[in-house]
Amino acid sequence: MAQVVVRNLDNELKDALKRRAQRHGCSMEEEIRRILRRAVNEETSQTGGNLGSRIAQRFAGIGLEAPLPELHGQAFDPVGFDR
Repeated sequence: MAQVVVRNLDNELKDALKRRAQRHGCSMEEEIRRILRRAVNEETSQTGGNLGSRIAQRFAGIGLEAPLPELHGQAFDPVGFDR
């Protein structure tokens, strides 16, 4: 198993981690492992799927009923900002 050393933690943060571990009935080390596991799993689940699917999930159920056309490989004219 790998080890990670985290330096320069604020005392308040360390104390909060210790209290949180006590509330959950485990060591501070185990509590930190759980927090890290949860953070990585949440990040992995949020990045699943491609961008279009993630956008559709985010805005699902807010009233847009018509399907949006998919654009695959179409050429777009650049926007002109000059007058």
